[in-house]
Amino acid sequence: MSVRARKRFGQHSLESPWADKVVRAIAPAPTDTFLEIGPGRGALTRPLAAASARVVAIEIDRDLAADVSASTPPRVAVVTGDFLQMTAAEVRSALQQAGPPDARVRVAGNLPYNVASPILFRLVDLHASGLPLVDATVMLQREVADRLLAAPGSRDYGVLTVLIRHRARVTRLLDLPPGAFRPVPRVRSTVVRLTFHPPEPPVRDPAAFEAVVKAVFTKRRKTLANALAGHAHATGTTPAAVLAAARIDGSRRPETLSVEEFVRLADAHHSPADPDATTPRRAVL
Repeated sequence: MSVRARKRFGQHSLESPWADKVVRAIAPAPTDTFLEIGPGRGALTRPLAAASARVVAIEIDRDLAADVSASTPPRVAVVTGDFLQMTAAEVRSALQQAGPPDARVRVAGNLPYNVASPILFRLVDLHASGLPLVDATVMLQREVADRLLAAPGSRDYGVLTVLIRHRARVTRLLDLPPGAFRPVPRVRSTVVRLTFHPPEPPVRDPAAFEAVVKAVFTKRRKTLANALAGHAHATGTTPAAVLAAARIDGSRRPETLSVEEFVRLADAHHSPADPDATTPRRAVL
């Protein structure tokens, strides 16, 4: 059965030669369990299944899900649903039904460009919840990949960079031209690998860390002292106290801070007057 790509799902299928290149970049092993997000017509699913132990493919489009399920070997389990709406328990259950409950999991996918960032954040959350994710090799719009890989002080450095890199090492693997897909998109694509790890460095309150990062980047053209004003007031502190506790110059711009400095800034909101406090004040987004 031929299933047409649906624009509302951001579907662009890989041409076979480029699918082979992506699979080589993923480098599946015979013992690997894969969670594939958005298998589409199965361009990655079939070669991944041939080279690994099992594949659990989550597809939002019911017609494509039925097509992939009918055209792949039994080691492929196709789940029809929206990955972003699935709970950690549902993802874990789908994986356990397809293989050993303690299997370490690798993620692969040609991510829809319109929801790529939310999917990346969701993967980080799933890893934080205890799901045994090892890495995620995903195809993204090149501009999103550039943001993930950006250095402090650059135009692309922002919320996505800091929050993802706090929990994963990001590596660029492969660039793809628009002609690698059908229908041909208007953007260029990049394959990156996220290798998950515990928070680095550790942060006292992950919610406070996320809130601080988002708050200051909404005012990235201001100095830190000014960018922090509203957030510090909401958490019962002052910018001067927070910056002093974090040992950061308030005249700097938000995009110049490293991930480690953002952690210090978040921990300083914990209680600048009492750095040994053990009960954090939860930040307000």
